[in-house]
Amino acid sequence: MGTTQLDTVPEPKYWHLKTVLSEALDSEFSVGEILPNERDLAARFGVARATLRQALEQLELEGRLQRRRGVGTTVAPPRMGVAVASEQHTWPGAAGDAWQPADCVTAAPPSAVAQILESDPEDGVHIVRRSRVTHGQPVAAELLYIPASSVPDLSGIDAPSGTARARAVLRELARLDLEGEDRAVELGSARADDAKELDRLPGAPVLVVTTRYFAEGRTAAVSVATYRADTCRLTFGDSGGVEIHHDPERRAS
Repeated sequence: MGTTQLDTVPEPKYWHLKTVLSEALDSEFSVGEILPNERDLAARFGVARATLRQALEQLELEGRLQRRRGVGTTVAPPRMGVAVASEQHTWPGAAGDAWQPADCVTAAPPSAVAQILESDPEDGVHIVRRSRVTHGQPVAAELLYIPASSVPDLSGIDAPSGTARARAVLRELARLDLEGEDRAVELGSARADDAKELDRLPGAPVLVVTTRYFAEGRTAAVSVATYRADTCRLTFGDSGGVEIHHDPERRAS
């Protein structure tokens, strides 16, 4: 076979540095240890600080490093397995749900969500905000969008906002017969509000799981859950048949 244009492209300097840094993390540093500052690291490896930053960002994306407010860059522990779905479809808020509701407001959804719900972007929907904690650490934040047509009897409940309202919306949603659900996972960057809730810096890599819940032949609710990409590996199904992770052989020092 002949060579392609990509065959002649040299390996970027930051990518080679990332490999060197990864080996150093395994041999010289322990989990939770703070790395030297950028100036010292750049001098040690003989690279420009811009090249170093690219390598550090890639290692953070792969879950090898964590940037922490007021601390610096530390060596990350192995990712935690976080179950995203079981083989039995259930509504959010059902028994055994690992999410904790925090608030509920009525507002217009983002245009992308309105398209999934096939609703007018101007129409308000119930937006339930929930969070998820694993081993005492915040790992995910969720916004659950529920149109009024999915919870028609909610108007009689005297809970205008807050956790009580969120629980009431979820209880009413569960009255529908869940016909199925589907999910999509994509890599994203933490928005300011998600970053604050997840104790991350804005722009940090995250995994965004979008779930559509079906009932009565339509999309009855949409969940947009943001998971920390540096600490989570997502499992699907009771057997964990599909996993998203960096390196199953890596262990804490």
